[in-house]
Amino acid sequence: MKKNIWKSDYTIEQINSMSKNTILDTLGIKIIEKGDDFLVGKMPVDSRTVQPMRILHGGANVVLAETLGSIASLMVINPEEQISVGLDVNANHIRSVSSGWVKGIARPLSIGRKIHVWEIRILDDEEKLSCVSRLTVSVLEKKGS
Repeated sequence: MKKNIWKSDYTIEQINSMSKNTILDTLGIKIIEKGDDFLVGKMPVDSRTVQPMRILHGGANVVLAETLGSIASLMVINPEEQISVGLDVNANHIRSVSSGWVKGIARPLSIGRKIHVWEIRILDDEEKLSCVSRLTVSVLEKKGS
């Protein structure tokens, strides 16, 4: 059995509510599942997320990946005393996607006191790997804490 890594008890509904009027809202990104050690979100492959060749834009993949890793980091820190900010993100685009949805699954590679590293795997509707990304997040003390 996997150990529950979450320090905060944000629900999926609360997370999606915080995303109103953000890039997540604009691109149609929704969080759909939270497991003991992973977070899942989905994004449509449509006019908001494709490039001129009508395939999923690599930058949209990166937005999905950074979104999932950043939200996951927020859920493993004490948000009263700390903030988490993206430090580095990379993505390897494996397979193009031209319709439907993609699903990203974020899992921790390392959760330290000051640095978190997340692997985000993005799959198409057939569960084929489309993109793999790694996000490094810096954990900072809030000013005045």
